[in-house]
Amino acid sequence: MIEGAQEPLKGTTTVGLVFEDGVVLATELRATMGYLIASKKAKKVYRISDRIGMTTAGGVGDAQQMARLMTVECSLYNIRRGRSMSVAAASTLLANILNNNRYFPYYVQLLVGGVDESGPGLFSVDALGGVTREEEIVATGSGSPMAYGVLEDRFRKGMPRDEAVALAVRAVRAAMKRDSGSGEGLHVVVITKDEYLEIGDEEISKKFAAAAKV
Repeated sequence: MIEGAQEPLKGTTTVGLVFEDGVVLATELRATMGYLIASKKAKKVYRISDRIGMTTAGGVGDAQQMARLMTVECSLYNIRRGRSMSVAAASTLLANILNNNRYFPYYVQLLVGGVDESGPGLFSVDALGGVTREEEIVATGSGSPMAYGVLEDRFRKGMPRDEAVALAVRAVRAAMKRDSGSGEGLHVVVITKDEYLEIGDEEISKKFAAAAKV
């Protein structure tokens, strides 16, 4: 390592939680390059299948490549098998891809969440291919300690949908207040067996005003 060289700074906050009928995925929209805010509208939640979403933290190029690859793999699975890939299978495939590239790794930390025949599923996947099933809550990125503080305090099993969305918004907002790598707006996705719904900043401000003002 060159003496005095600085490691590039990366930051983000992504949150996932399981509620009574599905999964909520939430992120903020800031992308950074060191101390520079490179983008205020960075996409960090990708739809990789009809009822599966993936959040991204880490290198933007690596994250986008993984999102493209997983979207193609899920689509091919559907065509070949005549059914959608399960959330667990998608997470395992993603973990295998990352593990096979560990010597030239994708610098990412990912959440995979959705609903399949077995119900809601939420998994975290690290850059080396480690995969963990999360039964309740999970947060990734530089703002995750702040987000976890809110999630651990307020989460309860079997939460109704609107309460779960409000909690996810509150957790990401808390991180945005204290983490310089997290900021700008919010992107929230709600996944149930019936729909994949994206909720933007405007709707969040109106419907979840109290949580959005944290």
